[in-house]
Amino acid sequence: MNRQTLIGGLLLAASAIASASVTSPVIGKLLWSEEFNGASLDSALWSTYDGNGCQIGLCGYGNQELEYYRPNNLSIVNVPFEPATRALAITAKREVMGANQFTSGKLDSAGKVQVKYGMIEIRAATPSVGVGLWPALWLLGTSPQAWPRKGEIDIMEQGGRQPAGLPAVSPDQFVGSNVITFNQAACVPGNESCAASTAWQTKNWVTPTRSLANRFVLYRLYWTDTQIRFTLVDNGRELDMYKAPISTVGSPALQEPFYLLMNMAVGGNFTPAATPAQITAPLPATMYVDYVRVYELDGKGEVKLGVGITPEAGKFGVFTDNTPVTNGQALGASADFFIWNTGSMSGGNIPPFEGSNVLALNYFAPGQWFGGAVQSRQTHDMSGFRGGNIKLKIKAPANVAFKIGILDNYTNHSWVTFPANTTAYGLVRNGEWGTATIPVAEIAGPLVALQSMNSLFEFLSVDGSNPAASFQMAFDDIIWDSGVAAVNAVAVTAPALAKTAAVPTASTQTGATTLELAANATGWVDAHYTVNGGETRTVRMRQDGAASRYTLGGLKKGDVVEYRFTSWDSRSQLATDSAVRSVVMK
Repeated sequence: MNRQTLIGGLLLAASAIASASVTSPVIGKLLWSEEFNGASLDSALWSTYDGNGCQIGLCGYGNQELEYYRPNNLSIVNVPFEPATRALAITAKREVMGANQFTSGKLDSAGKVQVKYGMIEIRAATPSVGVGLWPALWLLGTSPQAWPRKGEIDIMEQGGRQPAGLPAVSPDQFVGSNVITFNQAACVPGNESCAASTAWQTKNWVTPTRSLANRFVLYRLYWTDTQIRFTLVDNGRELDMYKAPISTVGSPALQEPFYLLMNMAVGGNFTPAATPAQITAPLPATMYVDYVRVYELDGKGEVKLGVGITPEAGKFGVFTDNTPVTNGQALGASADFFIWNTGSMSGGNIPPFEGSNVLALNYFAPGQWFGGAVQSRQTHDMSGFRGGNIKLKIKAPANVAFKIGILDNYTNHSWVTFPANTTAYGLVRNGEWGTATIPVAEIAGPLVALQSMNSLFEFLSVDGSNPAASFQMAFDDIIWDSGVAAVNAVAVTAPALAKTAAVPTASTQTGATTLELAANATGWVDAHYTVNGGETRTVRMRQDGAASRYTLGGLKKGDVVEYRFTSWDSRSQLATDSAVRSVVMK
């Protein structure tokens, strides 16, 4: 659905060898489904959009879309042309909303439902798309990394420009699929995001013999650890979007969980309509989604509800070869190393402290700043480490000042400083490898959300103290040590945060089965809650004037709801956590 510039080499090639698991699939048990049979959307599973992208600094959602997404454009209804079917309705209208001349609907399952592998089947009916409508059923990776590194899987997109050389067909008889992720080979002028698409100069569409307008068909994604296959099932006949399955080997993003999105854009750079005057599609128009179902595929497939992050415990290896750890990450597989200023620093030649790998660096531009990070490809919950330490080996000249830092998913950085010609955090710099021990409570301070971490190790030069000469430095054996032996990471209880946000909060039972959570803040607010000690769920709350609100449903008398909030203070530009509170349903 993201349609920023996509040029350069293919990220993934259509496989010449068909895998039995996707071309002759063995479909197993139903893992999860959303049937859209209720009176309204289930807010425990879905979050709705309210805006045109400008509210997140991405007007038009990066695609030059012309609509304003409103929750009111989403509903659960009986389908007019199939009255016995109840379905999600996503309606686009010619309706003025601020600077936008159109409204539509969009929802996603981020932080609520995440899927990894399996066969995803969606029964949907699109309207007549004409010129300008862009219905889409798609997925984005749950990774904290930016698009396209997190990955994108487009199960269905309609309304796009048709490839040159294809015999002209109605836009209602043209539908396609796509996979997008990061590829270094695609880093060319005009494509600075390095987004690479499987649809680049490759057939990725189906042209059914009948119009798709206002009739249900099945869209399927077959997804394993080695291949992806997209199909359209029309009147019992299964048609492949691509000529052959897509290999996912060598694409780490496609080995991780994704969340679901459904929307119908109006205009945008996928369509031939760049301005409101070019929209000729009949409006209002509605896409109906009867259900979303996830099945096992050849024994593979998993669905997690809520954030789905297991707290880390014991010892966590950020970068190590031989040190025994409870869990860890590996560069190129579950983490990436970035040098932030390649104009001052490159790879060095200091040998490892242990094992065969080392972060060895060469600083070659005196007077310039330097820095870098090990960025995780998935969020890590390090809340159980607040009483522990970060331990690492460092080899650096004594006359170089630098900082070590960490970063959460709310963009909160925090640093500790290693001044020049000073022993700090136990690090003795005598030309040999030394050990630094940094208390997590000190480096995290009151601001970093340890339960939602992005980068577990960063380094940076000190402002005003850029080195005056070239040098080499290296880092190795980077370990987060909780100080508590871990038998089972799930059993670790996160300690209370050192500082809580002074944000007024409240909970109000609004019915026999509903509870409203509310928090006053100057920016966004995330609610984290459990019911009867179950899995923690995280949702982005709806802003309602000075307050943000979220309503839990499906509760009953005696249920115990524990909740807390993470809020963004737009004045201080910081994210903080509230205290944990609980309420018993009456």
